[in-house]
Amino acid sequence: MNDTLLPCVELETGANPTAAVIWLHGLGADGHDFEAIVPELGLPASLPLRFIFPHAPVRPITLNGGYPMRAWYDIAELNFLNRKEDEKGIRDSEAEVHKLIRRENARGIPASRIVLAGFSQGGAVTLHTGLRYPERLAGLMALSTYLPLAEKAEGERHAANAETPIFMAHGTADNIVPFMAGEVSKQRLEALGYGLEFHSYPMQHAVHPREIADIAGWLKRVLA
Repeated sequence: MNDTLLPCVELETGANPTAAVIWLHGLGADGHDFEAIVPELGLPASLPLRFIFPHAPVRPITLNGGYPMRAWYDIAELNFLNRKEDEKGIRDSEAEVHKLIRRENARGIPASRIVLAGFSQGGAVTLHTGLRYPERLAGLMALSTYLPLAEKAEGERHAANAETPIFMAHGTADNIVPFMAGEVSKQRLEALGYGLEFHSYPMQHAVHPREIADIAGWLKRVLA
């Protein structure tokens, strides 16, 4: 097994972090994409966190004519509810996230103090990985995204994260991952018994200022 970690951007909000947030970027971006949000969250000094923003591998993307870019898996079409999915790519990225979690464990942060987060494609990997992870995580945060390999989630999910808090957010005018894809994913998760917060904002495929405040409040609750 290859134990090499993906390169990451790391930010700590205080000395000796007691919890970690592993935050996955979207298609074509990189680990710097959400770096600037950390100070905007206004987290208290009493909650020192380590934010880890990994860079996805560069791979050819079918939707973009095979042009290589950073991506967690290949995408052939923008039909998020009924399409052929890159299962191998999704599962390979799941394995990369596992390695990042284990690295945090080795640095003294247990799984129960780790939030998995992601935007768009990164959010899809977050949901996929979090539902299946064999240890309880602190929370899952999925922004402007959908549940991948949805038909396999029930059979593959792990009981350890059956009650893990889930935060989902989506723009009502999203022109990349349609709002309907997020809403259907929410319904699928609820049908499986997951309790989640679902927020909508008047935006396209982006992050809303009110969303940043909602994320901050949620992080403080799940990592209190």
